[in-house]
Amino acid sequence: MFDLPAVKILLLNQVFYPDVAATAQYLSDLAAALAERGHKVTVVSGRRAYEHPETIFPACETWRGVNILRVYSTRFGKSARWRRAADFASFLIFSCVRLLFLRRHDVVVALTTPPLISFLGAWRAKLWQARFCYWVMDFNPDEAVAAGWLRADSFAARWLERMSRFSLRRADVIIALDRFMRDRIVAKQIAPEKVAVIPPWSQDRQVAFDVAGREAFRAAHGLTEKFVVMYSGNHSPVHPLDTLIQAAEQLREHTDIIFCFIGGGSEFTRVKQWAAQNSQVLCLPYQPLEKLSASLSAADAHLVVMGNAMLGLVHPCKIYNILTVGAPVIYLGPEPSHVTEIIDGLVPRHPWVGVRHGAVRELAEQILELRRNTAGCDHHPPAGVETHFSQATLLPRLVAVIETGYHKN
Repeated sequence: MFDLPAVKILLLNQVFYPDVAATAQYLSDLAAALAERGHKVTVVSGRRAYEHPETIFPACETWRGVNILRVYSTRFGKSARWRRAADFASFLIFSCVRLLFLRRHDVVVALTTPPLISFLGAWRAKLWQARFCYWVMDFNPDEAVAAGWLRADSFAARWLERMSRFSLRRADVIIALDRFMRDRIVAKQIAPEKVAVIPPWSQDRQVAFDVAGREAFRAAHGLTEKFVVMYSGNHSPVHPLDTLIQAAEQLREHTDIIFCFIGGGSEFTRVKQWAAQNSQVLCLPYQPLEKLSASLSAADAHLVVMGNAMLGLVHPCKIYNILTVGAPVIYLGPEPSHVTEIIDGLVPRHPWVGVRHGAVRELAEQILELRRNTAGCDHHPPAGVETHFSQATLLPRLVAVIETGYHKN
């Protein structure tokens, strides 16, 4: 990476350090890297922790050379869509006010939490005549329509679509997470040369297979001598778990198989209610980053789930950490996808199975097959994962795009 003059860079996203949500971790990595390059970096984010809104972060803070400005939002929660929408709206309103009083920045980078905060970033960049970079972590309102949260012909969906297209057109560069997302963006009549495909990286500075951590985690949660199937991450309708839940019910007689769900999200309460009726199911909250290696290493197989309609709208970023700890993969979703393309390209072949939604019996049989074939095997990251999907490889590419507004796919 070549040296460039230091510039003022504004980053916009509801979650940031020390939050443990995925977009917070990725944006924190980017902010620190930009600050290390000598740029003056400011982040506007929320004061409430994403999964635990009762936790309040300081309004202003400096972290690793990054100036963090946090704004207020309501805490109605996720029990109903209107509550979540109200929390998002309040954050956007207070962010808008905060942006009015900021001095000019040279570059504005917006993510997608909450949906379409990019619209604020695009307008602020336009008024400042600054460069605008749109980092698309998930693609709305298309995701909301595909999930059934919005009707495609509704006033709200049409208005949000106009906001989304403004953000896309105004962007000097758009960062998509995979080729399927790029195709969705280009289909909006966006010039392909504006779209850089840069996957999110594995947290390889913090995550690796941890033998001692695996055993300690399993002992602490009664998993010793068990075959552990784990789903770790956001539990939401875009990652439907019904097929897995039904397969787990079919496997109740196999008491050595434990299904472990770690994380949060709007569907986590439903999973916990089901777990209360099944002794083979364990539910745990998001694990702090310093314990992530232990929790991920504790699994004998990891689930990656994508809804059929979500291809190109959301990105299965958990696949990178799973491969980093060398765990077998159970993929539940459409094919082809970013997950299947990654795993099919691994040489030698990595242990994995792919199952379509609704194939309950097949999933149950595949879990039993994995248990027979992989139980007791050592975990080894597949060759090439550290090269292609590491932070050391991908973060400098992203920094270069932010600094210059240009890219080479």
